[in-house]
Amino acid sequence: MPAAIALSPDVLAKYQPVIGLEVHVQLLTRTKAFCGCKNEYGGEPNTHVCPTCLGLPGALPVLNRQAVEFAVLAARAIGCEIRETSIFSRKNYFYPDSPKGYQISQFDKPIAENGYLIVPDATGADKRIGITRLHMEEDAGKSIHDGFADSATRTYIDLNRCGTPLVEIVSEPDLRSADEVFEYLTKLKEILLYTAVSDCNMEEGSLRCDANVSVMLKGAKEYGTKAEVKNVNSFRYIRSAVEYEIERQIGVIEEGGRVVQESRLWNNAEGRTYSMRSKEQAHDYRYFPEPDLPPLVVGPEWQRQILADMPELPEARRARLTTEYGLSAQDAATLTTDRALGDFFQLAASRAKSPKRVAAILLSEITMRLRVGNVELSASPITLDGLVLAADLAEANEISSKQLKQLLDTCFAEGQDFAHIYARDKPQQISDTSAIEAMIDEVIAANPAQVAQFKGGKRTVSAFFVGQVMKLSRGQANPAVLNELVIKKLDA
Repeated sequence: MPAAIALSPDVLAKYQPVIGLEVHVQLLTRTKAFCGCKNEYGGEPNTHVCPTCLGLPGALPVLNRQAVEFAVLAARAIGCEIRETSIFSRKNYFYPDSPKGYQISQFDKPIAENGYLIVPDATGADKRIGITRLHMEEDAGKSIHDGFADSATRTYIDLNRCGTPLVEIVSEPDLRSADEVFEYLTKLKEILLYTAVSDCNMEEGSLRCDANVSVMLKGAKEYGTKAEVKNVNSFRYIRSAVEYEIERQIGVIEEGGRVVQESRLWNNAEGRTYSMRSKEQAHDYRYFPEPDLPPLVVGPEWQRQILADMPELPEARRARLTTEYGLSAQDAATLTTDRALGDFFQLAASRAKSPKRVAAILLSEITMRLRVGNVELSASPITLDGLVLAADLAEANEISSKQLKQLLDTCFAEGQDFAHIYARDKPQQISDTSAIEAMIDEVIAANPAQVAQFKGGKRTVSAFFVGQVMKLSRGQANPAVLNELVIKKLDA
């Protein structure tokens, strides 16, 4: 079927998509899952390896304690129940980037089960997406199929990634659209970043997602045959891939064909999925308990110690910011999409005279300049003290919004904090009423037509006079005093 699938809304409406996700998340530990090799992206190929991750005879795995703690944090953050005793197993398969011939994983007794996430459905209502399990495992190496002179005939293997600690998060088949998939993944990534268990960098493979997609006629009792769309490297592309796959399967059925159970790859340049390999029969991985690792016991006391480091999660923080600081739901949502931004706001809000003013400056002025300059918040020239000072000055009307913008522009241009720039370039705001009245009188005398419009009932023209006086004062007139005096003069 061509990349551009043309199915009428009536045909699409006959079918119900059914989608489940398997999300692999690399844990941000210092070392690998079962050895002391660096858990670090990049490096010269096959340099972050040892006998254990290479599977050499006699090498024994030793479980990384931090990986367990990160897995427990992630599991509780998505509502899972922690199993006190879980079992590691060998998942047997033969592939060039798996030197042992098996993967250490968890099978029938994973570390966590029965979680959920709440996402908005098509109507905006809350929908609960079940999470079947979160289990621990190690990553495989990487097969490199291009970039070499003989890539047409050879595949190269880099085993640096071998043994990297992962958690796999498996959802129930509760998702019903590509938009729900996008919302689920966005929320999951946000929570994982808050817990700091992973950097979730999709470009580096820290977060990878497989989507199991099927369609069935609405009202049917059995799910259709699923196809697995593998390793798409952005949420936007995953949404496109799922949308395409839904329409592709409906098109196959409508033409009298049969959907084949298979793995498929997304080609973003062509906007379509391609068959990768058939999965007509389930793989027999011949799981059996890992003989070199004892059962993993995470008892109540260890769980308590781990969960003491659980941060306030995004949904709870959003609710608190709206009630405690009176922020709008939109501002609270924006401030909590990133944990560092939320932390920065909270620290400033606790010290400033007006938390709302802090939020306004942070969202409308500072983050805009960071985005334009492609600068991370951690590298911002505006420190916590600088933000508090700026907010307090603006709240007390000691600087105008124009003056604030000019000062912040200078801060970012020179890489200096707000306090330093303000002390050096402190704007002289004019608050003396007689001086402002004199400028208003001058502007009124020069613009009789606008005065007549105001007198005729067009009161919004007062903004014209405010702007002209601001220009005359070089932006130094106190805006609150100016607005009040302009109305008073025009009404006289």
